[in-house]
Amino acid sequence: MRKVVIFALALLCAPAGLFGQALHPDSLFPRLIGRWLLRGTIARRQTVHDVSFEWLLGREYVQMHEVSRGRAPNGTPTYEAVVLFGRDPQTGAYGCMWLDNTGAGAFEPHGIGRGSVAGDSVPFLFHYTATDSFHTTFVYDRATDSWQWRMDNDSSGVRRPFARVTLTRR
Repeated sequence: MRKVVIFALALLCAPAGLFGQALHPDSLFPRLIGRWLLRGTIARRQTVHDVSFEWLLGREYVQMHEVSRGRAPNGTPTYEAVVLFGRDPQTGAYGCMWLDNTGAGAFEPHGIGRGSVAGDSVPFLFHYTATDSFHTTFVYDRATDSWQWRMDNDSSGVRRPFARVTLTRR
């Protein structure tokens, strides 16, 4: 019994790094968790998607699952994505890996985005080529507990809107 008590005390006194890092104080992850309705314009078309965010691996990562309500002729969703978000506990930088049904790949670099918190927003940048990139920015609205989600194509420094959508809780 004495060994068990000593072991328990050692665990309680151990450095936090042994058990994973706590989220940085300005993390927006907790505000994403839940089920959302996405409405707005994507590629100049009105759209509605169901989106959910959930914790993974001991609250170290967040997974987003997005499914369009529109259907292809074979009955599958016209768009579906699984996105993994992570946050470096030392620097506060965010990263994400975007996987969707628009083009299969073996975890291509253009599916990896990086971003940092800027107030209540997280702007991610995805580099496609030396001159082409994609911006996706999540902006939290505390008053309505909703998110604005802006996506832009960027070619040689010229940004063009691709999507303007809102996420509201379901």
